[in-house]
Amino acid sequence: MLGNNFESAGWPACGEIDIMENIGKEPAMVHGTLHAPGYTQEGYTAAHTLPSGAFSDDFHVFAAEWEPQQVRMYVDGNLYATFSQSRSPAPNHWPFNTQPFFLLLNLAVGGEWPGNPDASTEFPQQMLVDYVRVYQKQ
Repeated sequence: MLGNNFESAGWPACGEIDIMENIGKEPAMVHGTLHAPGYTQEGYTAAHTLPSGAFSDDFHVFAAEWEPQQVRMYVDGNLYATFSQSRSPAPNHWPFNTQPFFLLLNLAVGGEWPGNPDASTEFPQQMLVDYVRVYQKQ
């Protein structure tokens, strides 16, 4: 997710919430990460590892509960990370309570993290999404 002010503020000032990132060399692990000024590339991050198998073996439910001062990450209903403004690497830079965010679903191959594809990279790649739901407290 990116802050709606992405075009005017740029990254990382707009904020980024990665609900789920999975890289090929870690098939049983997903990462949930917040990015903002003061915690850009390394992010404010946590990981969840399956007890067995790989995430590509079956569908899983990834969730973020987002409140003004806190973001919680879940895999299959299990809480694995709580990110709070007061414990962030730069508490004065918390763009997660200043504007709406928009969703991004993408399948990226390569980049700074995890690195460029090599001879062991399997192609073609695919991303299967069963559903996306967004809820808002009234």
